[in-house]
Amino acid sequence: MGNWETSYSTAIAKAKKSGKKLLLDFTGSDWCGWCVRLDNEVFSKKEFQNYAKDNLILVKLDFPRSIKQSNELKKQNKSLANKFGIKGYPTIILLDNNEKLLGQTGYQKGGAVKYVQHLIGLIGKQ
Repeated sequence: MGNWETSYSTAIAKAKKSGKKLLLDFTGSDWCGWCVRLDNEVFSKKEFQNYAKDNLILVKLDFPRSIKQSNELKKQNKSLANKFGIKGYPTIILLDNNEKLLGQTGYQKGGAVKYVQHLIGLIGKQ
């Protein structure tokens, strides 16, 4: 399902090197119904993956209930959720490669093509 980073510092380094934007996916991958829908209807689709490959560094910040995570990963994800004021899942944060906030969104109905257009609209406002 695309090339998702779990390390924020690695993702930032890749964004700085490539000039790409960051898409942070705050998700509850194993319990959040809207998160699963976003994965199935958008992130797993070729249209999204093609756009992301050329334009985004994808970062999955997961808050699962039954999937094991290292304490380091849990700490990183909780810290980033606090930093960005995450109140619910899924929350999508878009940043430029200098970590400037470009936009925030969540699940949107309409599928991958419509979602890519939505992201372009958010990023394009800058």
